[in-house]
Amino acid sequence: MKSLFHLAYHVKDLDDARRFYGDVLGCEEGRSTDTWVDFDFFGHQISLHLGEPFAVTRTGKVGNHLVLMPHMGVVLRLADWFALAERLERKGVNFDIPPVVRFEGEPGEQRTMFFLDPSGNPIEVKGFADFDGLFAH
Repeated sequence: MKSLFHLAYHVKDLDDARRFYGDVLGCEEGRSTDTWVDFDFFGHQISLHLGEPFAVTRTGKVGNHLVLMPHMGVVLRLADWFALAERLERKGVNFDIPPVVRFEGEPGEQRTMFFLDPSGNPIEVKGFADFDGLFAH
């Protein structure tokens, strides 16, 4: 088995988080208490704890975009990325950066999209046709 990633961060409201991560993103809920909830975030564990979300700034220069920093995300196979992008559009998610191709025709060509959870936490989802391109330069 490959290693799994774990990330814990703050959200303002657990019910809003459950609706977004469960109903909108389609993540399966795991364990929880009255102050936190775990989700299977595309095969990785995130733990959402009640509290004040981290401050973000638009300081990450990537390609032609200034992206919100810090942010978290996941890299999906391209077919899964397209399916998620369609799901998010159907669910009415407002994109900070709508689904787009980045580094087209270059090593590391990818699809990307940025959006915020209900607490303002930035999420990036990348899509690669070939995971070998993930670290290409």
